[in-house]
Formats: sequence, structure tokens, C-alpha cells
Amino acid sequence: MTTSTRRWTLRTDRTTYSVRLRADGPWAELDAWGPHGAEDGPSPLDRSRRTHFLTPADTAPAEYVPQGLRPFTGADLVAGRPGGDHGVWWAFAGAEEGDGTLRLAFTDDHLGLRTVLCYATVPGTDVLHRWTEHTCTGDEELRLERADSAAVNIPVTGGARLTYLSGQWSQEFQRTRLDLTRGTFTIGSRQGMPGHAYAPWLAVQDLAPDSPAAYGLALEWPGNWHITAEAEPGGSVRVRAGREPHEGGVFLRPGETLVTPRLACAFSPEGLCGLSRTWHAYERRLAGDRIHRTRKVLYNSWEATGFDVDAAEQIELATVAAGLGAEVFVVDDGWFTGRADERGGLGDWYPDPAKFPQGFDRFVAAVTALGLDFGLWVEPESVSPASRLYAEHPEWVYRLDGRPARLVRDQLLLDLGRPDVQEFVLATLDRLLTDHDVRYLKWDMNRPPTERGRPGAGPADHLDLDAQHVHGYLRVLDHLRNAHPGVTVEGCAGGGGRVEHATLARTDVVWTSDNTAPLDRLAIQFGFLHAHAPHTMSSWVTDAPGLFDPRPRSLAFRFVTAMCGVLGIGADVRAWTPGERDEAARWVARYKRVRDVIHHGEARLLGTPADDTCGVQYDAPDGRRTVVAAFSTGRLDGSPLLPGRPARLRLRGLDPAARFTDPASSATYSGAHLLHYGLPFAWTVRHDAALVELVRHDHGAAKR
Repeated sequence: MTTSTRRWTLRTDRTTYSVRLRADGPWAELDAWGPHGAEDGPSPLDRSRRTHFLTPADTAPAEYVPQGLRPFTGADLVAGRPGGDHGVWWAFAGAEEGDGTLRLAFTDDHLGLRTVLCYATVPGTDVLHRWTEHTCTGDEELRLERADSAAVNIPVTGGARLTYLSGQWSQEFQRTRLDLTRGTFTIGSRQGMPGHAYAPWLAVQDLAPDSPAAYGLALEWPGNWHITAEAEPGGSVRVRAGREPHEGGVFLRPGETLVTPRLACAFSPEGLCGLSRTWHAYERRLAGDRIHRTRKVLYNSWEATGFDVDAAEQIELATVAAGLGAEVFVVDDGWFTGRADERGGLGDWYPDPAKFPQGFDRFVAAVTALGLDFGLWVEPESVSPASRLYAEHPEWVYRLDGRPARLVRDQLLLDLGRPDVQEFVLATLDRLLTDHDVRYLKWDMNRPPTERGRPGAGPADHLDLDAQHVHGYLRVLDHLRNAHPGVTVEGCAGGGGRVEHATLARTDVVWTSDNTAPLDRLAIQFGFLHAHAPHTMSSWVTDAPGLFDPRPRSLAFRFVTAMCGVLGIGADVRAWTPGERDEAARWVARYKRVRDVIHHGEARLLGTPADDTCGVQYDAPDGRRTVVAAFSTGRLDGSPLLPGRPARLRLRGLDPAARFTDPASSATYSGAHLLHYGLPFAWTVRHDAALVELVRHDHGAAKR
């Protein structure tokens, strides 16, 4: 970090983020954000000229400004005393600098509030964390109606192109674009989790045609949230992000401090593809030492048996799965007492003796004797009304006094913000993971909170139920990581409903969607990989038909799609023909050869599923191997009965002077050929996907 008079500059591996204190106003402003050296010169964000009908704070590229100082164009903080006026008029109170960190403090002594804007670079990445700390310094409590994590000014000149991930259940992570030249755009969730409709992620690019750079934001918060982009007067684009308290505000008692969720900020001069690689590198760092753990090939029995779990059938499935090369066998929903269907059992987490007549541990031993790790599905936050747990503790569920509790998927939601509920969940998971040889845990959540209240609590309790639930959820995940480090944890919420950095930092993989149909899944994964790394993306091969795109695709297409992340199998493999099983075993063996490149290399998205041919390119960290997953997503060209030529998929980031060989076909290509013309694919009905492994001859670096 470097500093001059009231100007501070933070540097990541390849980017600069420079902040200055406004000379004529008590707020911090963005001075520059871009590649190293971008701070050397006049700020492109300067808005120091006179304004009419707006205050200077309303037009400034402010890092964080409260209502009061910024009355018209959107404040990042709205605070006041309960029942009193809202507004903060603060003064700069000092700066603290550290190695890659910065803290800028502002105080309003009249109100009794101290706010600290916090910055921290993430070593080894091009990501900067931002968050805010608010402390009540007076004798009276305060109510924060809005307390965003940060506001980020995007240095665009011609309006902003926003890229975000939208969708619904079974159609998550759809890449969506919108051009914003004036007005406000907001995405978010009030479902107590990020939700299926939007991911807490946004990319912003300049609409100017000669400006490929991309800026990215991602909120680390598995509860209610929002991201709001505002194209402001004068051409500025400013993005606010933060949590959305369920109760509409947060109370601070004297001496209390509220710490907002972290907002991760990233920049890449190489557009969305470069930005995605920045996020991938960041998420590999979030994994810590666990990034070096092999993501094993999984078999999950849900689509084969549903709730009808029977030990003998499960062993039959496990035997076939082991023969295919699977390494983990997971029994999904239906293994515990009272769980004949979705109406019962949740909360009573004991193996059903009727389903395991020779004993659950004997069943687990039979699975592990096949060379498979054993795993279980759980939904710790939910409870069935017919369960013993609910009969004993009806006060543990969310409920508003005097109002009926609404069932969603025939279940209620436990108030995980309560310490006693947390202790129950911790004890339950500890028991399952200690008493039985369970090495894989899939944590699901299949309903959002609706009547969100705590029986017996009153207005004076000033509950912050959303934050309390989040902290309880993260506490349990942290405990699992610390107390059971050998257990692989998969995050799930009815598919991809709870995918963000706080969860990804505490799980090994996440379930991207309940939709495993081939073309539907390809579109989901394409969007997912814009924001998240391949090593986090659990994906199964199943026989599911398409919900949104019903065109048939081969077993090879399904395998190559699933191999783009962490490979799993979910089909009823007993129904596969011997030929299909042999083909599946070959794909699993190929995946094991290349998964280190897929999970640790640099990924590049090639085209889109809307193109006739698209793919994903993975370059090994040492540059010696490149793996390409290629897909035929369009119509065939009539070959060979009509004149035609192979489809081509251009690769990226290779050294033009290098030479590459495909060992499977012995074909040899120059890097220049692969960059300019691409790999050739002669698609047919039977050949609609391919996995190509390229080996570089001279063992040099494969990236420019």
C-alpha cells in the first residue's frame, strides 16, 4: 500500500484500488480502479464541478455516504434514534493502514455513531474485500434501517452493461444481460438465503465498444441480500450491496458494533472470461488446504429409489456404481425413521431399522467393503410436524404468535438462530458422523422461512432473525470443518439456492441445480462457471429428460457435461445396458485422468450454449496439458450426404508458437492454429460431445 496526503492505494497481484478523502466534504471517494498504474493521472471519476439541485455528495463517486450527507441519489446508510429523525452528518476521524488493509473512520458525535470503512486485499488474487463496521457510541440505542456493506463506483464512460445470473428452481444461474444508461436496477432475495431467482453476483462493463474490461462484485452472505446498480446524473454508475434485515432494520445498543457482510470486488482487463478466472482463483484460495483433496466420483441413489430406501437395493446400486469406478456412495433422502414420503421424519435423524433390517452399521460396512466411501443426506434446518422433535419442541420453529405456521413441502423451518437449536443440530451431526462411518455429508434446505418470528419474543427484544440464522448456519459448518475434517461436505438448497462465498468457504462442493437434463444442465453450468470455480460444481449423469430443452442427447454428452465440474452419477445404473455400463466406466476413467486439470487449472468458457458448438477449456497450472469439453448444441449440417465441413471451436490463451498433440487421435496442432481456426468436430446424432486432451510438446507455459 502507498499513501500520500489523504489518498490511499491498495494493490492486488495485477490491479490497483485507490481512494482519496474529499477535500470539501467528509467522505471517501474512489480515485482509480484498474490495472497497476491506473492511479497515475487525473481521476476519471472526478465530479468536483458545481452541481444544481443536487449536493456534492449526491454526484460524488463516494465509497460510502449516509442519508443526511447524501439526501437524493441513494444513501448507503440510513440511521437514527428510534422514533426520531433519520440522518447522519459525520466527520472524518482518521485512517489506519496495514499490510494490504485500510480502515477509514467517520464519527457523528451528535447521533452517537462511529462507522469504519474496511478494505483488505486477498493475497495471491485480484480480489479486494470491503465491509463496514458501525458502533453505537452514545447513550441511546440506534436503529439502522439500511447498512450496506459497501458502495462501488464503476469507472465507465458510456453507460454500463450488467451481467447477472437469474433463473428459478431447476433453471438457476442463467447468464442475463442488461444495458443500464439511466435509472436503477436491483436484484436480491428475502427468502432467508440467496435463492434461485438471482445469485449475489454482478459483473459490470463499459458500454463503450473499445472497453473490454470487467468489474465484478459478489456478496458473502447466505441470508437476505440485495445488489443495486444506479446510473446516476452525470453518467456515473454506482453499485450498492448488502444484507436486507428481515425486520426492516437493525438495532444497536450503546457499545454494540454491527459488522456487515464482506463484499468481494474484482477487476479483469480481459472481460467476463478473465473475470471468471479471477473468481475461480479466489475460490480456490477460499478452500484453503482442502483444495488439494481429490474430489471423488460420487454415486447418489435419489433418482434411482427416491424415498423407497431398502438396504438390499442400495447395496445392489453400490455394487454397480463401484464397478463403474465411483468412489463415494451417498444415500439421499429416505434413510431415517418416519420418512416414507416428504410428510414425515425430518428432525428424527436415526436410521430406520425397517429399511436396514440387519443393522445400519452392517449396511455401511457392506458399502465400504466395495471400496466406496459412504455418505448421507441431511436437512438439519427443517422439521416435519409429525416428528418426535416437533412434538417435544414446537417452540423451535419460526412462528408468529397467534398466526398459523405455513407448511412448505410439508415441513416447517427450525429457528437456527436459537442457541438450543444450534446445539441440537451440532449434537445430531456429531452423533451421525461419530457413531457411523460417514465420510460424506450432503446438507440440504428445501424451504424458505415464511412466518418468521420467535414465539414469546417482543418488540423490545430487537431480534435480527435473518442474521442470527446465518450465524447459526455458519457456526455449524465451521464446527463440521474443525471437528470432522475428513468428512466431505456438500451444500444444497433445493438445488442452487444457497451458493455464495460464505458457504463455499465452508463446504467442499455445492449442488448446482436439481435439474440434471443434459441441455438444461449445460446452460446452468455455463452461467455458474462465470461466477464460481469448477472444483465447487457437483454435477451428475442421470437419465432425466429436459424440462426446458427436451432435445435428446447421448450418454457421452451427459458425461462430458458432468465432467466440467465434480463428476457424479445419479441414474438408476441397474437399468443401464452392459454397453452403457462399459461406456460409463470408460468416461469415469478418463475423468480421473484429467480432473486435476479441471479442478486446479484455468478455465475458459468457449462460446455459449446458444451457439451450435460451445465448450470449456481447462489449462493445467504447469502449462503441459489442455483439456477441452466440447458440445454440439445446435442442428446438424447434413454431412456427409450434403456438402459441409466440421464445426470449429477456437481455443484461447495458448502460446501461438507451441505445438500440441491429441494422444487419442495423434493429431498435432500449432497454438496459432488452435487460436485462429480451433479444434474440428464432425458432429453427428451419436457424436454430440467430446473430451479432448492436448499435450504440449515442449512443456512450456501454455498461457500468454
